[in-house]
Amino acid sequence: MRKQLLLLWLFAFTIQVALAQDAPNPMSWKDVATWKSMPGGGYKLSPDGQWMAYILTGIEADGELILQKTADPESKKSFPIGNASFASFEFSDNSQWIAFKEYPKFVEKQANEKAKGKPLKDKVHLLKLGTDDKKTFEGVGGFSFNGQAATHLVINLPKEGNGDAKGSDLLIYHLAAGKSQNLGNVREHAVNKAGTHLAYTVDAANSQGNGLYLLTMASNSIQVLDSDEAGYQSINWTEKGDAFAALKMKKDKKYKQDKGAVLGVKNLSNPQVTLYEPAKDSTGFDQNYTITPNRRPMWSEDLTRLFYGIHPLVLAEKEKPKKEINADSVKAAEAENLAKIMADTTIKSISDLQKAIGKLNSGKSEDKKANDAKKPDMTIWHWQDDRLQSRQKVLENMDKNYSFWAMYDVVGKKHIALQDSSMRDLNILPQEHFALGSDQQKYELDINLNGQQYRDYYLVDLKTGAKTLLFENFYQPSFASMPRPSTDGKKLLYGKDGNFYIYDILAQTHTNITEKLPVTFVNTEDDHNVEKPMQNPLGWSSDSQYVLLRDGWDIWQIALSGKESPVNLTQNGRAQKIRYQYRFSLDEEEKGIDLRKTTYVRMYGENTKKSGIATLAPAKKGGLAAGVKVLSWEDANIQGLAKAEKASVFTFTKENSNAPTQVYLTDASLSNPKQITENAPDASKFAWSAGVKLIDYVTTKGDSLQAALFLPAGYVEGQKYPTVVYYYEKLSQTLHNWANPGYSGTGWNPSLYTSNGYAVLIPDIVYKMDDPGMSAVWAVLPAVDAAIKTGVIDESKMGLHGHSWGGYQTSFLITQTNRFKAAAAGAPLTNMISMYDLIYWNTGGGNMSIFEASQGRFLGGPWENWEAYERNSPIYHVKNVQTPLLMLHNDKDGAVDFTQGVEYYNALRRLKKPVIMVQYLGENHGLGKLENRKDYSVRMMEFFDHHLKGLPAPDWMSKGVPRLKLGQHLEERAF
Repeated sequence: MRKQLLLLWLFAFTIQVALAQDAPNPMSWKDVATWKSMPGGGYKLSPDGQWMAYILTGIEADGELILQKTADPESKKSFPIGNASFASFEFSDNSQWIAFKEYPKFVEKQANEKAKGKPLKDKVHLLKLGTDDKKTFEGVGGFSFNGQAATHLVINLPKEGNGDAKGSDLLIYHLAAGKSQNLGNVREHAVNKAGTHLAYTVDAANSQGNGLYLLTMASNSIQVLDSDEAGYQSINWTEKGDAFAALKMKKDKKYKQDKGAVLGVKNLSNPQVTLYEPAKDSTGFDQNYTITPNRRPMWSEDLTRLFYGIHPLVLAEKEKPKKEINADSVKAAEAENLAKIMADTTIKSISDLQKAIGKLNSGKSEDKKANDAKKPDMTIWHWQDDRLQSRQKVLENMDKNYSFWAMYDVVGKKHIALQDSSMRDLNILPQEHFALGSDQQKYELDINLNGQQYRDYYLVDLKTGAKTLLFENFYQPSFASMPRPSTDGKKLLYGKDGNFYIYDILAQTHTNITEKLPVTFVNTEDDHNVEKPMQNPLGWSSDSQYVLLRDGWDIWQIALSGKESPVNLTQNGRAQKIRYQYRFSLDEEEKGIDLRKTTYVRMYGENTKKSGIATLAPAKKGGLAAGVKVLSWEDANIQGLAKAEKASVFTFTKENSNAPTQVYLTDASLSNPKQITENAPDASKFAWSAGVKLIDYVTTKGDSLQAALFLPAGYVEGQKYPTVVYYYEKLSQTLHNWANPGYSGTGWNPSLYTSNGYAVLIPDIVYKMDDPGMSAVWAVLPAVDAAIKTGVIDESKMGLHGHSWGGYQTSFLITQTNRFKAAAAGAPLTNMISMYDLIYWNTGGGNMSIFEASQGRFLGGPWENWEAYERNSPIYHVKNVQTPLLMLHNDKDGAVDFTQGVEYYNALRRLKKPVIMVQYLGENHGLGKLENRKDYSVRMMEFFDHHLKGLPAPDWMSKGVPRLKLGQHLEERAF
């Protein structure tokens, strides 16, 4: 009996060991370096839908391109593409070829970086689909097939040491013949849509042969369209590909800029070239201006006008002529000085003589200083500046290169300026009948102070250049209110005072199209300090007869004829709390929404977090019929619907919190989709979250919100787990999102934490005006209470983390509660009063507009609302802090000034509170350098591991690191 029990025990033990060995492991931060996955958008269908290609890349791993037939998963082939964070690959338009780039391998990059060698070169591989034929091109830059013709592969071959010449070799590979053709000194090239013609510019040494050329691909014939000792650039084909425009720039020593001319080429079979040279148009063109190289020229759709940018000429600085030294004059001056000294009767001693000589020399020095004085290096900050000097500095290059739209009437041979400094912005509307101009200069100071956006709008007639004021002092609480042109360019949709209007440009009438509807199109959930922000419209119909609007839930179709009543197309959104969020654009070349075709829209369940895709069908009247057909609706994140260009083959992506993003292949009905990618091929080796729970809760102020509770890997019901609470305004919609393992700029990755045994709670926060900090308290603590009731969270082992605005919430929460055992705050705002008057260095603007009209959510400045600013500033409650805090704040933070971190750190330190601040030199608001992202990711988890799991604290946490030992410490930890 004992032997039988022993055998049973040994058998059970063996099974347990085997299972333990086969069980996936938690993912470590070192594992992340070699983790391979498909980046967003890293897949493509061939135009005929018969082939699929996608890429897998890794941070410190070599990537691969996967190619397969969509109908045959067994046809899968893999090709190495080296180490790259993204990859370049392209199918030919006839679906017969694929070309892709191969980058240097990771070990090659490391070795080259260590040796400080020359930049490594890339390769391009060309494959004929369905065969084993492969051709490789070495040392390449960009590449592309020649459009619809798909007869050639065009490859740029960068040169080294090209001197003053801006051109390089362009390789044209003839796909059918398998032969290569080389064009030398090509600066720019562009193929038209049909792929029949390649326009290119030559820029050679000493400007020999510089010009604009046209290659006819079928006959391989080259025509010189214009040639000169000038720089040719900015080739821009029309959308149809029947004409193109370009610039011709000539140096003029009198000015800092080159003088420009515009070239227009049409009638490609027998090219007709229009050359407009402003320098020769002294009566029609202001000679204080020239055509700018900073804006690409373009043809009008009817090929009667050329549009281009102009900017003022700036005189070159004149070199000061060198003064010729006249020897006779020098001798005369010396004799004169000697005579003065000899005639001076006050000189009685050697000392008197030295003083007299010094006085003469002093006079010379003063003269020299007056002529060659150095100017100071300084800035004047004036209270009436529209923009802060720091903002002006950020925009300096853009302001220097600013240009105004102009046009040339080819038939009338007339130049017309379309804007000037009184109207800084201009958008040419579709079909080029009109342009919409705008300017905010007279409101700019107040916009920069309080964040409330105002602008004047103008209409410009593109036949005459005449400008008419459309709106003065137009209020834009959000981008949704901006005027948007119809597809024919003759009407505008805009939002005003909580309604949408149509402006008919030809009839000059304004029509309110939403006032009689039973719903509001104001985004009532926007809790910023702005008045009546609108929901973003879906857009215009392709015939300009309808607009599609969203009320936040449903999609409405409104006919402009007035003969059809507005239609609620989706019908059930508001009632069932389903948001019809946006329309999938399946045609890259569409002009508006074609209501004659089935329209695909994305669905999202506000309370269920489900997502899916539905269709709206065409109606007999020309619009869409009411009622949706649901094609997919799951507890998953479904999005990214796409269609093969020339076939009814569709793809979409699906993911879950513990299942990586995969691409699914289907048809127009989205029925029977099949997974076609194997993203994250090593996923099965690691332990992932056991699932997610949706938590409903009510805030202290009575708002009904939700939170996502991600379960730890290996979760066992009834056991409680250490938990990190993470937030940034509203994030419960991420319930079904896959967080791909990586080193983020904030150190946070929920997949790594759940893989390592943590639960992660992500609650929503809504805000009350004048209480951004207290709003977090009112929302987060009830969310935690509700989540604790699930039995998942160990309330004695809870931590907090957030970055930027989330960092502020963290630094504030720990002043209001001691429930959390550890907190990590990244780049936190800590003193709302001092932060208000600081500068957002990344843009150069002041913070006041952010506080009053954006994320801060305060009514007015601190001097008008002192108690609210103080009440919501962590620094003023710092004495309450008992929670150990890890703070990340970098010295070059251009969003939240470094002083905010220093202020909070020093206050906590003065009170002898447990605080550690880590600073990465030269880093901005988030970490950019890979070595820094690695380091902080590890440190933050070590911090939580100690405080929430009870693991021993590493020395950097328990003792700190003296500066003299820091180098060795960092070297030992690097990986």
